[in-house]
Amino acid sequence: MRLCAQEHNRKNWLFANTPNGARASAIYYSLIVSAKENGLNPFEYLTWIFTNAPNLGKTGYIASVRDFLPGSETIPKKVFTPKPCGTNVEKFAWEED
Repeated sequence: MRLCAQEHNRKNWLFANTPNGARASAIYYSLIVSAKENGLNPFEYLTWIFTNAPNLGKTGYIASVRDFLPGSETIPKKVFTPKPCGTNVEKFAWEED
């Protein structure tokens, strides 16, 4: 029997030993799903965030937390997932015509 990803994660969350552990798991899951939905490679996106977060606000680095969001202009091109040829999507599924 194969479980879908959400059901599998629900079972994993049963084993969060503390409320802080459950909160941390939910934050990471949200970051990964947001990255996927916005066409980013989750591994590269998290690596970029964790590399730049300690320098937040310093001169020459990212100025605010908003610059870490998936729609930010400061995200490097290597973080984006390459799209197959011929798939030029102008709008996301949730955007209205």
